[in-house]
Amino acid sequence: MENIDFDIEEELKKLPGRPGVYIMHDEKDHIIYVGKAISLKNRVRQYFQSSRNKGVKIEQMVTHIRRFEYIVTDSELEALVLECNLIKEHRPKYNTMLMDDKTYPFIKVTANEAFPRVLISRKMLKDKAKYFGPFTSGQAVRDTIDLIHKLYHIRSCNRNLPKDMGKERPCLNYHIHQCNAPCQGYISEEDYGRAVTEVLRFLNGHYDTILKELEKKMNVASEALEFEKAIEYRELLNSVKKVAQKQKITDSSGEDRDILAVATEEEDAVVQVFFIRGGRLIGRDHFYLRITTGEKEAEILDSFIKQYYAGTPFIPGELMLPEELEDTRVLEEWLSAKRGAKVVIRVPKKGTKEKLVELAADNAKLVLSKDKERLKREEGRTIGAVKEIAKILEIEEIRRMEAYDISNTNGFESVGSMVVYESGKPKRNDYRKFKIKGIQGADDYGSMKEVLTRRFQHGFKEREESKELGGFTAFPDLILMDGGKGQVNVALEVLEKLHLQIPVCGMVKDDHHRTRGLYYNNMEIAIEKSSEAFRLITRIQDEAHRFAIEYHRQLRGKGQVHSILDDIPGIGPARRKELMKHFQSLEEIKNAEVEELLKLPSMNEKSAKSVYNFFHE
Repeated sequence: MENIDFDIEEELKKLPGRPGVYIMHDEKDHIIYVGKAISLKNRVRQYFQSSRNKGVKIEQMVTHIRRFEYIVTDSELEALVLECNLIKEHRPKYNTMLMDDKTYPFIKVTANEAFPRVLISRKMLKDKAKYFGPFTSGQAVRDTIDLIHKLYHIRSCNRNLPKDMGKERPCLNYHIHQCNAPCQGYISEEDYGRAVTEVLRFLNGHYDTILKELEKKMNVASEALEFEKAIEYRELLNSVKKVAQKQKITDSSGEDRDILAVATEEEDAVVQVFFIRGGRLIGRDHFYLRITTGEKEAEILDSFIKQYYAGTPFIPGELMLPEELEDTRVLEEWLSAKRGAKVVIRVPKKGTKEKLVELAADNAKLVLSKDKERLKREEGRTIGAVKEIAKILEIEEIRRMEAYDISNTNGFESVGSMVVYESGKPKRNDYRKFKIKGIQGADDYGSMKEVLTRRFQHGFKEREESKELGGFTAFPDLILMDGGKGQVNVALEVLEKLHLQIPVCGMVKDDHHRTRGLYYNNMEIAIEKSSEAFRLITRIQDEAHRFAIEYHRQLRGKGQVHSILDDIPGIGPARRKELMKHFQSLEEIKNAEVEELLKLPSMNEKSAKSVYNFFHE
């Protein structure tokens, strides 16, 4: 609601001349813009000066500002970091927003192990492993790893070597000649290490040695009339050449850099990025942004860099852009801190580098032109459908939706699922699974109550411990329950106890188990079945159900659907039997204090705390 006590003119006089972040609110107190400033006093006042040429977006935004707040920081760099975090959390209406949420695979060589492996990884950790990439094609990464196994016979198992050496028989990869079975001691650590060195050379783009070796082996096999072997070597030779051809030299300096350019049309923008690693163009990708008509390309690139590089695990030593940015110096400082080494932002004026930037710009224009209609259709299925749902429920704005479902079989161990949709698309990294700990039997209401309580308590805890947003820390704008009035009331009860105000809506099904509408504010709302809103709700409901069933099936397959007491560390058959004999129900065990648990003859302090912590973490 509008803050009638907030006098903008008076508050402008109080602004300090220090670095910080300012946050603009509208009449409903929604955050509509977040920005940073070297001097809060100078920057914020500019928005309310009629003589200043602000541009269409700012002019429009200013008419909706009813109050502002600010956070003072020690430096402009701190302000930039805080600005990025607040934009990511609140996604304000008038900030330029990146619509894509992409992650790229790396090839990871576990060089910190005695017998290293070559794996695909979506994250770049500080774990002494060697990472190559990122790559824009997951299939290309899998093909390369498969080729490495065929060429160098590197293991792919998870065995702890040399500790587990000789404990199990060699796997199929040994028998098909794709692993030298270090698990059996069939290859020494030194010889295996030499093979890994060749793998690293291969991943660094040195293909000459392996090409010559394969060609020699192919010719020897052919001369010996071993044609099957010759064909095998020929196929491997062609596979290496295929990988080598993709690694085209584009820059003789051999450095890591990203080349960025942007194309705009009305409220749509595409940023094209060329990824150059070790002087080779390893891939390219494009990203869609929603902008305001007339927004300048430099402003779009500035917003893109802050959002994209805040989340990507790899930052190159250089970014190349088509034009100068206002925040170049502080962006370089921020990127350098994230990378742990110097990052430079350049605008090339001549030569090959300028041509590459122009090429990126041409590609951005082509993507925007080609995908315009497809983007409109996709937006209708996703963002458009979310807007329809918001309109039906009379909610101002919905971005993040979370849907919940419970699965159980014959009353055995229930499980819960949480699926997340942002801007109408599934955000699978934020999906979560729950083993029900405190409910016995097929009690869907009790199970759902436990799932929601644990979900938001985890969220509060993680918000205190981490500045990163996502997973449990990001709270939804709308909760969707797989059911009607009963499930909705359970959710509202949990939210009330936790002092949270989040709209809750039930996804109601008919007698044939097909979605028929929504239950909201004690009313069932029918939705046109041909609408995108109805289709999106059906997809979300099916996804929540699938995710819960899949988890339950996974546990059953592992033989883990059993008494929940089996999962408590340090509690074996004897203690489990004693717990069930002493307490009349699982609920009583859950509510027992450590002192009460210690009264059991078989319990010591460690096992009693283990039981207590299991039900209270």
